[in-house]
Amino acid sequence: MDLIKKGLAFGLGLAVTSKEQAEKFVNDLVKKGELSLEESKDMVNQLVQRGEEEKKGLQRIVREQIKQILNELDLATKEDIQKLEQRIQKLENDDK
Repeated sequence: MDLIKKGLAFGLGLAVTSKEQAEKFVNDLVKKGELSLEESKDMVNQLVQRGEEEKKGLQRIVREQIKQILNELDLATKEDIQKLEQRIQKLENDDK
């Protein structure tokens, strides 16, 4: 049974990200007799937790890739633009 839980958690980590999806999947296993009601609650929690971990990991990877691409494009950052705006504002104030 532990091997089944690990396999399902691994295979469905990304696919099952919401509690409702996990509950539906586990309820199907209970109906088929593959899980008991007691085991189903633990399985739902494991699937939801695994899904959230996978989701966070994927988001981190996407953010890193976007940062890398932006760095390679050598585009002005929000901070660069704010610095320029401050310099312009200072120059305008000095001219008055």
